[in-house]
Amino acid sequence: MTVPNGRASLELGVVGNAAAAALIDRRARLVWMCAPRFDGDPTFCGLLAGDDAEKGFWDFQLEGLTRVEQEYHRNTAILETRLFGRDGAIRVVDFAPRFRRAGRMFRPNMIVRRVEPISGSPRVAVRMRPCRDWGAAAPDTTRGSNHIRFLLGDSVLRLTTDAPVAFVADETPFVLDRPLAFLLGPDESLTDSPARISREFYERTRDYWVDWTRYLSLPFEWQEIVIRAAITLKLCSHEETGGIVAALTTSIPEYGDTGRTWDYRFCWLRDSYFTVEALNRLGATNTMEGYLSYVTNLVAGSPNGYLQPLFGLGFETRLDESQAEALPGYQGFGPVRKGNAAYTQVQNDGYGSVILAVAQCFFDARLPTPGDEALFERLEKLGRQAVERWDQPDAGIWEYRTREGVHTHSSAMCWAACDRLSRIADRLGLSEKAGEWGGRAAELKADILQRAWNVEMKSFTSVFGGDTVDASLLLLPEIGLVAPQDPRFLGTLAEVERQLRYGNHIYRYKAPDDFGEPETAFTACTFWLINALAAVGRMDEARAAFQEVLDHCNHLGLLSEGLHIGTGELWGNFPQTYSMVGVVKAAMRLSRPWEEAF
Repeated sequence: MTVPNGRASLELGVVGNAAAAALIDRRARLVWMCAPRFDGDPTFCGLLAGDDAEKGFWDFQLEGLTRVEQEYHRNTAILETRLFGRDGAIRVVDFAPRFRRAGRMFRPNMIVRRVEPISGSPRVAVRMRPCRDWGAAAPDTTRGSNHIRFLLGDSVLRLTTDAPVAFVADETPFVLDRPLAFLLGPDESLTDSPARISREFYERTRDYWVDWTRYLSLPFEWQEIVIRAAITLKLCSHEETGGIVAALTTSIPEYGDTGRTWDYRFCWLRDSYFTVEALNRLGATNTMEGYLSYVTNLVAGSPNGYLQPLFGLGFETRLDESQAEALPGYQGFGPVRKGNAAYTQVQNDGYGSVILAVAQCFFDARLPTPGDEALFERLEKLGRQAVERWDQPDAGIWEYRTREGVHTHSSAMCWAACDRLSRIADRLGLSEKAGEWGGRAAELKADILQRAWNVEMKSFTSVFGGDTVDASLLLLPEIGLVAPQDPRFLGTLAEVERQLRYGNHIYRYKAPDDFGEPETAFTACTFWLINALAAVGRMDEARAAFQEVLDHCNHLGLLSEGLHIGTGELWGNFPQTYSMVGVVKAAMRLSRPWEEAF
C-alpha cells in the first residue's frame, strides 16, 4: 500500500510473548509498550500523544518513503514490515522472544527488532524516543560501546545493538548496508553478539509459534483468522501470574470526543472467562491452567468469597483511577486514564464467570492435574456468594457508574455458578453436594425466568421488572439457562434485533447512560448475535453477518472493542480480547465440518 498518513489509527500489529507486548503501526513505528508489565507506565506512548509526533515512539525512518507492506510470518507472532523508498528498501522484523530453554519457558520482557536492506542503498535514521511518567518526561540515558540505558525511575531498559550507538542516540541518517539487530529489554549484558542472539531468538521463537499452532483444534473454514485470533489472545495473557488483560491499551475512546476512555489493561473475571473458553475450544488449555492459579490466589485472598470485578495482574485490589495530563489522547481525544474505578463496583456475574472458566479442568482428561475436591471446596465459597447476591442490585456487565439494578445477566451467571458446582460435584462423586447445588440452581432458575420476563414485550429484559433489552440477553442459551428454540428466547432475540440491530451489527444497549447514548456497535455483541442466529437455525444470515465483521478487521486480522457503523472505523481499546474471542467462537460454530472438506 502507499504510505499511510501520520494520524493515529488502529491499523496496528501486536508482538509479544505473554510477558511483554508492543503495538507497531504500518510504517514499523512502535507506538505502544508498557514496562515492566502490560499495566505499567507506557514507555512508548505515541498512540496517545495526539498531534505530538515527536515523543513516545521508535521507528526506522526511511528517506523518500513511497509505500509499505506488512504481514505476520505465517502462524507466528512475528511481524514483518517492508518499507520502500526512492533509493532502496528495508525489512523490519519485530518479535518478543518466546521458547523453551533450560526446562522452562523463556519469555523475557524484551522486544527484538531486526532491520536489513532488501534492495538499493536505503538511507535510514533510527529514532527512539521513549518517555517516562506517562509521557511527562524523557528518560535520562547512559551510553556504552554497544548499548544505551534508559532510566525510567524504578526500572531501566537497555538497548543493545550492533548499529553505531552514536547514530542511534543522535538520530543520524546512515546508509543501511548490512543487517542490524536491536534488543530492548532488561538491563543485562548479552552473552554473545546482537546479531547471533537475535538470529537464535528469531529462529527459536518462530519454531515455538509454529509448533503451538500445529496443535490447535481448528475449524475447517476461516483457519488463518482463527489462528491470528488465538495467538493474539495468548499474547494478552500474563503468564507469570496467569492473569489475562481485557486489552493491551488504555484510553482508546469508544468513539471520538465522548469521554468514554477506559483503562483495559487489567484482568476482568468476565473477560477472562470468555478468553479461557475460546482457547479451550481450540485445545490450548495452558492458559486455563495459568488462569486457574490466578483465581485460586484471588479466592484465597477473600475470606468469604467476595470478588471485585477486576484485579491487577499481580492480584492488586486497588486500581485507583486518575488522569495522565501530559498525554492528549488517541487522535487528541482524552482524557487518558490510568487505573479503573470499576474495581469498586459490585458486579455479581463474576462468580459464575470464574466457575465456568475453570470447570473444564474437572472434566478434561488431557490435563496433567485435574480439578479435585480441594478446588471444588474453594469454588463453593464463590457459589455461596452467588446464592446471596443473585437478586441484588449491581452495576451489571456494562459497568454503569451512576445506576444499579438487578441485572438479568448477573442473575443468570449466579445461576450458572450453582449449576456448574452441581455438575462438578457429581463428577467428583459428591452426591450430597450435587443435590444441594442442583437444588439451589433450580430455585434460582425458576425465579429468574419469572422475574426477568416481560409479558407485554414477550421478551426477557435487562433488569428484573424492566422494559428495555441489552445484548447480554443473547447469552442466555450460551450458558444454558434457556434453550435456543425456547419461545421466550426467540421473543427476546426478536426484541434485541428490533431495538439494537443495525444492519449486521449490534449495540450493547441504546438507553442513555452516564455519557449519553452509545455511538458505536460493540463487536463482541455482534458476535453474540451471530451465534444466536446460528443457534436458532438462521445459518445463512449468521454467516453473512460474520463475513461482514471479518471485512472490518484491520489489515492483520485484528479487532478493537467497537465499530462505528457509519464510517466502518475501528474504535476502542486494542486488541480487544472480547472481540478476538468472538472470531474464534463464531468460526467454530459456523464452519462447515471437516468431513465435507474432501
